Amino acid sequence: MNNSDFRSMLQHGIAIPAHPLALDAQRRLDERRQRALARYYIAAGAGGIAVGVHTTQFAIRDPKIGLFRPVLELAREEMDRAAKPLVRIGGICGTTKQAVSEAELLRSLGYHAGLLSLGALRDAAEDEMIAHCRAVAGVLPVVGFYLQPGVGGRVLRHSFWRRFAEIENVVAIKIAPFNRYQTIDVVRAVIEAGRDDITLYTGNDDNIVADFLTPFCFNGQERRIVGGLLGHWSVWTQRAVELLEKCRNADATPELLRLGIEVTDSNAAFFDAANAFHGSIAGLHEILRRQGLLEGLWCLDPRESLSPGQLEEIDRVHAAYPHLNDDDFVTQHRDEWLR
Repeated sequence: MNNSDFRSMLQHGIAIPAHPLALDAQRRLDERRQRALARYYIAAGAGGIAVGVHTTQFAIRDPKIGLFRPVLELAREEMDRAAKPLVRIGGICGTTKQAVSEAELLRSLGYHAGLLSLGALRDAAEDEMIAHCRAVAGVLPVVGFYLQPGVGGRVLRHSFWRRFAEIENVVAIKIAPFNRYQTIDVVRAVIEAGRDDITLYTGNDDNIVADFLTPFCFNGQERRIVGGLLGHWSVWTQRAVELLEKCRNADATPELLRLGIEVTDSNAAFFDAANAFHGSIAGLHEILRRQGLLEGLWCLDPRESLSPGQLEEIDRVHAAYPHLNDDDFVTQHRDEWLR
């Protein structure tokens, strides 16, 4: 898929799950299950996959662990085998030297764009952050990332996003501050920059449906958030794809707003919102374990696990919203994916 085609897919609006990391009981890469997850997302109708992001666990970059390139390669191989083209996004983080190196790796592996985290520049001035973004965009198309401060991000003011939107090789922005004021800052900045070619994606796991239903209008120009790049969508992915289609260019109705609350309630359980998101990765693993796609909840950091009461919350939302899960779909195809 060439550069123009991947941008067209992004601009149409697609569901992009953030790929988890499958480990065995010794906390080593479980290649069979890692591949099965990618096959699940492809079969569920995802338009792309994001790898090497928060849900994949940033510690894969630790030289002692050495899993960054292997998980990127496994996902690439499965996407190469897919019967349809997929948008390939890899996570990029660290200081400028590391970020540029990761962008070069992604480019060499055939990834289309990098999701650029600024978590390593928490104390940097705006000029330094913009220079950092330009350096990475000089290597690979960039998806901007407004990560909420509660899980390692920082407040990025309207002035930053206005300047960021002027970087030519920015193709999309994942808006994930979990904050309506800050979400507005991003959309307004993109509109003011006149960048119709920068596509808006939600990462606001607490407000997914409302983000899709909201027409943002500034200076007489209207924009919509057209797709999602979400850790939440690494589970119950078939239903997530259906949800996006249901919300595409839709008006807010009582039914859709009610559905949005159900999705947010589920996310609160999966992401462990009650405990400052401590169990967010383990919560997603628990859903995949129940479906038989993962063997256990193991994370690279043994301290990452479910919080007290989180399992009961997952039980509650699973029982309350049976229409949101894709258990039957997974059961039907799981053995095929795990072959």
